[in-house]
Amino acid sequence: MPLEIITIPCLSDNYAFLVHNKASGETALVDAPEADKINKVLSQLGWTLTHVLLTHHHWDHIDGLEELQKTHSPKVIGAAADAHRLPPLDLAVAEGDSFTLGGEEVQVMDVSGHTVGHIAFYLPASGAVFTADSLMALGCGRLFEGDPDMMWASLSKLAALPENTIVCSGHEYTEANGRFAVTIDPDNKALQSRIDAIAEARAQGRPTVPSLLSEELATNPFLRATDPAVQRHVGMEGADPAKVFAEIRQRKDTF
Repeated sequence: MPLEIITIPCLSDNYAFLVHNKASGETALVDAPEADKINKVLSQLGWTLTHVLLTHHHWDHIDGLEELQKTHSPKVIGAAADAHRLPPLDLAVAEGDSFTLGGEEVQVMDVSGHTVGHIAFYLPASGAVFTADSLMALGCGRLFEGDPDMMWASLSKLAALPENTIVCSGHEYTEANGRFAVTIDPDNKALQSRIDAIAEARAQGRPTVPSLLSEELATNPFLRATDPAVQRHVGMEGADPAKVFAEIRQRKDTF
């Protein structure tokens, strides 16, 4: 039986995710931006928090944990490389590690770039990856600590997952990301269609996260640095994709 995934809007534009196994009752939280909203959903569903998976140390992904621990006793899992600035971990993990959650394997991926030590959690059996501020819907995280080569390598790893993978990212930035994406890939009809669908979803108050990896591959400019049309549009035809990515990221930073 596949795991159930619930998206929880938090703060002004964050997302947290609950991952639940109905048979065992295990419930994991991916990132902890805001305890009250997470506790409200847990209470409504009658679920008890058994695990918390932390992707990186930024306050808007960890600040709710202490309050959650007052009413739950979850096992906290995060990156060994980030342990010095994360809340205390029960399990410190790194690239290539795996552990079991709700009867399924969870694979740990180093997706450094936004921060050094940022990790993603990939659940092959459920076909979902929790990417937080690495790969985002129509975007990627700003490079606060890593460099373009590092982030391109991370995004390339994520892009190599099966195309039907559900991408559970950390923020509702998709509408703004679309406004930028069309400046990089203006002739992309799939992108135009996605922008229209995003506008409709947001007008109705619906989240645009999660997304499908196939959709990101077709429309997300940060995954399309190898595409000749994108390369031509930024004046870098035939260039190293990592350098094309760096140009796209720099343009987004000043957009």
